[in-house]
Amino acid sequence: MTGNNCVDSPEPKADLGETTSGMKAMLGDPKKAMLKLALPIMLGMSIQTLYNLVDTFWVSGLGADALAAVGFVFPFFFVIIALSNGLGVGAGSAISRRLGSRDKCGADNVAVHTMILMLILSALFTIPLYTFAEPIFVLIGAGKTASMASLYGKIIFGGSILLFFTNVANAILRSEGDTKRAMYAMIFGSVLNIILDPIFIYTLDFGVSGAAWATVISMGVTAVIMVNWLFFRKDTYITFDFKDFHFEKGILMDIFRVGVPASVQQTSMALMMLVMNVIIIAVSDTDGVAVYTVGWRVVTIAIAPLIGIATAVVTLAGFSYGEGSYDKVSFTHIYSMKVGLVVETVIAVFTYVLAPQIAWVFTQSESASHITNDLTLFLRIICIFYPTVSLGLLSSSLFQGVGKGMNALFASILRALIFVPLFAVIFAFSLDMGLIGVWWGMVTGNILGSLFIFAWARFYVSKLLKSGNANVASASHDREETRA
Repeated sequence: MTGNNCVDSPEPKADLGETTSGMKAMLGDPKKAMLKLALPIMLGMSIQTLYNLVDTFWVSGLGADALAAVGFVFPFFFVIIALSNGLGVGAGSAISRRLGSRDKCGADNVAVHTMILMLILSALFTIPLYTFAEPIFVLIGAGKTASMASLYGKIIFGGSILLFFTNVANAILRSEGDTKRAMYAMIFGSVLNIILDPIFIYTLDFGVSGAAWATVISMGVTAVIMVNWLFFRKDTYITFDFKDFHFEKGILMDIFRVGVPASVQQTSMALMMLVMNVIIIAVSDTDGVAVYTVGWRVVTIAIAPLIGIATAVVTLAGFSYGEGSYDKVSFTHIYSMKVGLVVETVIAVFTYVLAPQIAWVFTQSESASHITNDLTLFLRIICIFYPTVSLGLLSSSLFQGVGKGMNALFASILRALIFVPLFAVIFAFSLDMGLIGVWWGMVTGNILGSLFIFAWARFYVSKLLKSGNANVASASHDREETRA
């Protein structure tokens, strides 16, 4: 007996039974499937990231110190996102590949394992960070903003299990092609957060901690909605049965094979932000951190559409790989990047043109107005690498979808922890460009890293297609011999 009451069998099921609209899409034309899966998540991610900007807008009214305090917490918040998303990516890849090979029972089993892992992981993360919040912020150089960062951080850390659950639940929905409900959940939580922010920060006079409470409460409401969908209404394609559950090594390894590298990959982004904060402090002060904090949140909404496309790539590439349809894997990669390049080029142009207006929105308060020009310059420099993000992010998603998580991890570490900090230091110190050099270093490192993983992904896909063609030729030869 397996962890989801599935009987082990060497052969997968021949069909998937009744299919949902998302499953039907994945079984059909890959271009239509890509659009059907990607568009809802693109919208949902854009709205979710917009809330980050609105959150920053309201916090900016409290001054540059409040922005810096949130900036010191953000890398840790990003770690929560990275771990939960990594687990979701690992589970989603494993589920999609099983569905592609017509093994629904195995897919259900993966989903049950994922929920148990989510509970364990959230506890391991939350307890130490909540307990040692203030010493940690002092250690990383928060200085006069340490107590404010601790106040904000403890609330976020305490509610992190809600973020773990919603991200994992979203990934499970996406793995079966149900991106519309995943979108509804993201939009509802984000809109609620936007409404609650000014109430808690200003009306209730909670200050910076009010932003944290608004985030946690909105996540809590979203979690309740998703619990109802998954465990009470039970109208999803994936089903859960925790009776007689026990961990299975094979399923754990399949989740971890993609999930651990994906978590480390996204965590490397948080580590990059911590490293960049240290570099910025070395060439500037907490005002530089404030510029980076606000500016990077603008970057996150600029690339949010790509994250929507990337989630579709993981699902569709995994499903196609499970089917053995390697031509669909290749098509998914190329088509998604064409869409991504167009979208991000348009966004980059708008960002460059509207940079002064965007900067003004987030620096209206008297205590933050002195960083307006610096923020404008940051936005105009950083938008240069937007189009190339599609090459790197979507190539990484392809590797995750087919179960090659270590490939994506290696490329991400090379970009985020080697190229970006290295070029930031070279431009800032060796070329004596100061804070502006840090921004140019980020652009250079991101572009080179994205080009590297793109080339690697195309090389992998070409080998995959050759192996697929060889298998087809071999099967054809066997049939000819049988007829003879």
